[in-house]
Amino acid sequence: MPEHDLSLLMDCARQAGRVALSFTGATAVRWDKPKGAGPVTEADLAVNAMLQERLLQARPDYGWLSEESEDNAARLGQSHVFIVDPIDGTRSFIEGADTWSHSLAVARDGEIVAAVVYLPMLDRLYAASLGGGAKLNDVPIKASVTTDLVHATVLATKPVMAGVHWAGGEPGFKSAHRPSLAYRLGLVGQGRYDGMVTLRKSWEWDIAAGALIVTEAGGICTDKTGAALRFNNSDPRLNGVLAGGPSVHAALLGSLAQT
Repeated sequence: MPEHDLSLLMDCARQAGRVALSFTGATAVRWDKPKGAGPVTEADLAVNAMLQERLLQARPDYGWLSEESEDNAARLGQSHVFIVDPIDGTRSFIEGADTWSHSLAVARDGEIVAAVVYLPMLDRLYAASLGGGAKLNDVPIKASVTTDLVHATVLATKPVMAGVHWAGGEPGFKSAHRPSLAYRLGLVGQGRYDGMVTLRKSWEWDIAAGALIVTEAGGICTDKTGAALRFNNSDPRLNGVLAGGPSVHAALLGSLAQT
């Protein structure tokens, strides 16, 4: 049941926070991953090890997909799969900022059914289960009801704002930024921002939990072409992400220069 999985994810996310906070950000041992894949720290690996042990002990028949674990094709044959980013926003963690998060989700036959995004330094826990709505610290949340891009503020990086990506030569909305993709999606589900756009290939573990939080909050979350998101793919990368309240999502999709 999604509710039982959600309870497990919430407990493990809070424990992940305690593990991560036992390290000290900038002084945590860090190194760079091969092929320019970004930094990783001993905290990332410690959180990953704890989550993998606890989650698979509780659900031994579930598959496992995590940023910090070697991928195993066995997950493709399993109905239920944990999709985890132990620390989303590792650079922020290293810098001592407070906007990094833990992103935990369960996919069932390619659809996310339980999801948690937890920011331990802010004690903000976003949670959602399929058909059960979305909450922030146990209070229901709703996506934005803004109706057009002119009045919208959208989470997007500077490269996304380049006119080449937009049919009208400019996006037509105000932009803001948070380093963690999972947190960006939580903020969209919360209605603090009207939408979120990323045009780059996006790893499933960055998106899985936040996508359900958005949709259970009444928003829409698709890839950059408007196609539905499916998870536990052999190549665990998504074709960009568009998220927002229904009107803003439609406006973003209509404004993109599709190629």
